Amino acid sequence: MSYCYADNVSLIKALADETRLKIIDMLSCGELCACKILEHFDITQPTLSYHMKILTDSGLVNGHREGAWTHYSLNKSNIDNILSFLAILTGPKEDCICRASEQGVSLKSAI
Repeated sequence: MSYCYADNVSLIKALADETRLKIIDMLSCGELCACKILEHFDITQPTLSYHMKILTDSGLVNGHREGAWTHYSLNKSNIDNILSFLAILTGPKEDCICRASEQGVSLKSAI
């Protein structure tokens, strides 16, 4: 199966932060107002906005305004896409010779 590593980099980078992982966990229970998310962290509203921008720009989270606050929810389609990508990436393959070595990259530098 063919897939593009570059298409998944922003999603994985967005997940590479403890606060953002906690936010994803919170949103797995359903839509939340930013004000409710903020209550669970010892951070300022601008810091939360920074994290939410990364999550929304990556496509993992959707946001919509309701009055003064934004409400957030998981983008299930993109969550499913990244889960599928990780399953393919880490799953068994018929051609288990490192693809990176085919491109002239040593195993040590690929890891």
